Amino acid sequence: MKVSAVPDYDVMSQMGADIIFDVIAPKLLAGKPCNLGLATGNTMITLYRILAEKLNAVKADLSLLHTWNLDEYAIDEKNSVPADHPLSYFKYMNEKLFSRFDPALGFTPVNAHFPSPDGAEEFDRALERCGGLDLQLLGIGFNGHIAFNEPMKESEISVENFGLLPTRVLPLTQDTIDQNTKVTANGDASLVPHFAATMGMKPILKAKKELLLACFAEQEAPLRKMFTDRRATPELPASYLLDHPDFQFIYTADKINLDDCL
Repeated sequence: MKVSAVPDYDVMSQMGADIIFDVIAPKLLAGKPCNLGLATGNTMITLYRILAEKLNAVKADLSLLHTWNLDEYAIDEKNSVPADHPLSYFKYMNEKLFSRFDPALGFTPVNAHFPSPDGAEEFDRALERCGGLDLQLLGIGFNGHIAFNEPMKESEISVENFGLLPTRVLPLTQDTIDQNTKVTANGDASLVPHFAATMGMKPILKAKKELLLACFAEQEAPLRKMFTDRRATPELPASYLLDHPDFQFIYTADKINLDDCL
């Protein structure tokens, strides 16, 4: 595990983009395929701009890059939100990253994979066939979730079984709906869907490298508990990252103070 406290959001974004670039660019420039797990949200916006600029500058073969998003909102247990929904993660990724790629480098919509309620099992099978993720970029929810793998009590599910959860569709907790209303929907709760298809804990944790970023004051509480208790528990899904052999965590010291628990 490697932990870095950085001064602010801009430094975090540059450092995160550099780490991702250093993992994927050598493979792409050598003509090898690469699988990159992506997250959404305000945390990643500047990072994606920097990453696109860096890949464009070296003229990486982006036809070899496949992206695998953590989640997509769903209308119900059978249907994803349309691509033009204001909070669609496909819409977000296209605006923040994919449209920034030089079109001549070969990235197309076929390269971008999103879980969906009607294809959750196939998402995991396709990722497995491709060799799994080279790197998974993550944020942490204010309740400690990663992707939309929401906290569960240990009386409901064992530590082992929670870590084996597959990609699936599930209802979102009220805490998560409230968080996303505040952070991504400008306070309009009517915009936030109540379901999502989410990458499971199992494919997330099988990534060769995990990169977690945090820059909100509200993330301090789950992070503090995670680094104080230092044990994997379904009650704090991000805690499973502690057992990963290549886990890197970057947080902004202007918003989050973890000095006494690291």
